[in-house]
Amino acid sequence: MGLPVHQSQDYVGWLLGRLRHRQSTHVVTLNAEMCMQARQNAELNRLIQNADLVIPDGAGIELYFRGLQRRLVKRCPGIELAAELLERLEPGHKVVFYGGTPEVSQTAAQFWQRQRPALNLVAVQHGYAAGPDLSHFLEQLRRLQPDVIFVGLGVPRQERWIDAHRQLCPQATWVGIGGSFDIWAGVKTRAPRWMCDRHLEWLYRLYQEPWRWRRMLALPQFAWSAVLYQWRKR
Repeated sequence: MGLPVHQSQDYVGWLLGRLRHRQSTHVVTLNAEMCMQARQNAELNRLIQNADLVIPDGAGIELYFRGLQRRLVKRCPGIELAAELLERLEPGHKVVFYGGTPEVSQTAAQFWQRQRPALNLVAVQHGYAAGPDLSHFLEQLRRLQPDVIFVGLGVPRQERWIDAHRQLCPQATWVGIGGSFDIWAGVKTRAPRWMCDRHLEWLYRLYQEPWRWRRMLALPQFAWSAVLYQWRKR
């Protein structure tokens, strides 16, 4: 599809190595819907191309490589990468949560403080901050210089936001995590493991949020576009 996908047996280990060397890193969690958006949105396409790590988040990406390129690329859901990174961070690493509603961001933070009491969560800001509140948050980032910043604003807003503010913390790891805060806060639930293993997580999300049906049209569009892309390459 013309977009990068990085393959690793240990994405988190790679990120921890970058953290140790204080290397700036932008992580994109790529799925079929995002691929289709990038076809229509040149800015999003550029941001994905320039990301330091692009992980195969969605089942569609895994099936594309397996079915059309005969390559085994195992999907790595963004929420699982974020959770593993939080579990494996050294106690001194400073973490920031940005995104979600005020209640969701705080509840997600409380969830992780219970999960890992030693987690150094230095700032939590909801995604609706504007004016002085947003300016104060940006000043916090500049002053605190956190090591990892999780941004849950949805695609493509979170990618744009990271690109616009990355210079504030030039040695940080920035991770776009979509709706992960909602899951951690208990507002939404993930599909059962058996559905995830059978690439049916999209069906569970549609069951939870029927209004997403228009967005789900990206899945067959992605499949058809992937077939055409491979055919044109021959």
